[in-house]
Amino acid sequence: MTEKKKAVLVLADGTVFEGLSCGAHGETIGEVVFNTSMTGYQEILTDPSYKGQIVTMTYTQIGNYGINAQDIESAGPKVEGFVVKECLGFTSNWRSETSLSKYLKENNIVSIESIDTRALTKHLRDNGVQMGIISTLDLNPESLLEKVSRHPGISALDLVKEVTTLKPYKWNEGCWKWEPANAGVESSKLKVQSYNEGNTKLNPSLVTRHLSLSVVVYDFGIKMNILRHLVNAGFDVTVVPAKTPAEEVIAMDPDGIVLSNGPGDPQTVTYAVETTKNILEKKPILGICLGHQILGLALGGKTYKLKFGHHGGNHPVMDLSSEKVEITAQNHNYCVDISSIKGRVELSHKNLYDGTEEGMKHKDLPIISIQYHPEAGPGPNDSNYIFKRFREMIEEG
Repeated sequence: MTEKKKAVLVLADGTVFEGLSCGAHGETIGEVVFNTSMTGYQEILTDPSYKGQIVTMTYTQIGNYGINAQDIESAGPKVEGFVVKECLGFTSNWRSETSLSKYLKENNIVSIESIDTRALTKHLRDNGVQMGIISTLDLNPESLLEKVSRHPGISALDLVKEVTTLKPYKWNEGCWKWEPANAGVESSKLKVQSYNEGNTKLNPSLVTRHLSLSVVVYDFGIKMNILRHLVNAGFDVTVVPAKTPAEEVIAMDPDGIVLSNGPGDPQTVTYAVETTKNILEKKPILGICLGHQILGLALGGKTYKLKFGHHGGNHPVMDLSSEKVEITAQNHNYCVDISSIKGRVELSHKNLYDGTEEGMKHKDLPIISIQYHPEAGPGPNDSNYIFKRFREMIEEG
């Protein structure tokens, strides 16, 4: 076994953590956040919403079930860096194709292990998320602090342009479902579930009508599982780049428009806000995460930054229309101040941890949006009804 190189994590306030490298050798700067999910590290690594951020996993052992080609949420890792307590070098899962450490190295993700992630998490909770730097090359804390202090912060960057698609494309893959093993002779298999398979009680004419609905998805950093759930909800899905003009999308005459999740401060993507203003009264809209924030700004509202954000798969949210509590997957540092939209919308979902706004519904227009991730991946499935609700809103005209 080769000896691991030393690595150092330095935060913008001068706090230093010394550990070992478990990924690529090099240096990386990003906003340091923590994620409370116990599993799903592969989906987290490949979530485009984490562009510009160094992710700390609060669960102590990461990498135990390895990496496979199916459980990705984009073309490859998007995090700037990765922080874990222990990166396991062996895997124990029949679907594993490679180890986490090898995957990080192959994708040039600088990572650090063997640090006190509990202390780091408590520090970020008490002092707020902040910029940080991981290095395996320069181990001098003073030098690293100088480098990170020169970074303008992710609120000064348009990170959407770095993760959006370069050209439009069609998406037709539905959600995965397990195909049971045949009497123990062959292994269980993953199968793509079609809309009809997932809704066997519907009559054929109703299925045809559902499948005729179309949506255009603005890609601000889309996760594949959002697209899969849209297909399962009966939509014909077309994905377009973030800077696609509103007139071009309206000319496609979709039944609805989806504003996707994505990274960074919504106030930096001014072009997306202007585009959204131009589609507000023309088509039904569903906003998810960054898309929700962009929608709030387009409606004349304001956004604000949380102290340490919401990142993880265990956040309780109440759907105020039914008072049902759902456990949600979340990944955001910003929220919409719904009171700033001056009565045009109403709060639809509320976070039960801190009372922050998690969703809104327009009072006059067919527009709904949520701050959390209804598609999970990773996370619970409590919230995937949102896609059905969006479809029903369109059908109601």
